[in-house]
Amino acid sequence: MQKRTPQRSHTKGVPKKSGIRKETFPRKEKSAKSVVLNTKTSWGKEASWYAEHLEQGDTYHAKVILPNLMRIVAPASRMHILEIGCGEGFFARAFADAGASVIASDVGKELIAVAQEKGGGPEYFVSPAEDLSWVRLRSMDTVVAVLTLQNMEYIEPVMKEVAKTLRPGGRFVFVLNHPTFRIPKATEWGYDEARGVQYRRIDGYLSARSEKMDMHPGKRGGKSFTYSYHRSLQDYMKALRSAGFAITRLEEWISHKTSEPGPKAKAENTARKEFPLFMLVEATVIH
Repeated sequence: MQKRTPQRSHTKGVPKKSGIRKETFPRKEKSAKSVVLNTKTSWGKEASWYAEHLEQGDTYHAKVILPNLMRIVAPASRMHILEIGCGEGFFARAFADAGASVIASDVGKELIAVAQEKGGGPEYFVSPAEDLSWVRLRSMDTVVAVLTLQNMEYIEPVMKEVAKTLRPGGRFVFVLNHPTFRIPKATEWGYDEARGVQYRRIDGYLSARSEKMDMHPGKRGGKSFTYSYHRSLQDYMKALRSAGFAITRLEEWISHKTSEPGPKAKAENTARKEFPLFMLVEATVIH
C-alpha cells in the first residue's frame, strides 16, 4: 500500500513536541469510500466566507463555544493538543496562544491554506479525520473536535483513530450542534399565541439521517452544498464505548443573544435559556 503523508505547514523536519512520526505508515487498510464520502462534507469551498464570518466577533464560536472550551480543555505549556476538523484554525490558535503545543488538521485544503496564512503557532495538516496514522501513537493529551463530527458520515473509525493518538487517561473533547434540539430539517421554532410561549418542535430524533445543506439559502446561482449527519445521543455513546472511551463530562450551552424589545421578546428569551444550542462531551480513553 502506498504511503500517504498529509500536507503540512512546515516542510523541513518535524518538531519533537508535535507528536508526529517522521516516517508515516498507515496502520490499517482505509476505506476509499469512507474517505471520499467524508470529503464531500468539506467546507473547503467556503473557506473565505467562513473566515470572514468568524472575524465578526459576535458569533457563537467567540461568545459561547470558545470561553467554555478554554475552561474545559485548559490549554497550558507542555500540553499536547490535536484538533481535527480545525477549519481555518480559530480554536487551534487560541490553544496555542495559551502555551499549548498544537497540531491541527482538516480535510479542506482551502481552509488549511487560510489557517497557515493566519499562523499563530499551530502546525497544520490536510488529512481526513479517519486517518490519523501520521500522529505518533499515544502522544496527545487532548484531542478536540468542534462542530465537525456532525459533518462526518462515519464517526466510528474517527473515534478509534483518536483513541490511538491519546495517552492513557487522555481526553477527547468534542462539541456538537445539540443532537436533540438542532436536527437539520427536523426541528424548528414555533409560537403558541394563546399561551404566549415559544416552543421547539421536533419531528424526528432516534433515526439517523443525512441532509444535503444549502450553505447560502437566499443566494441565487453559484450554489454551494455540504452534508450534515444526525445521530442520537445513544449513537454517539455506542461509538465512544466501542473505541475505548468513558464519558467523563457532558455540558449543554445556551445562546448568548437576547431579542429586541417586542411582543414575543420575553418568550424568545425564555426559550433560549431552556433549549441549548450546543452539547459538549468529554470522553476519557481507557486503553
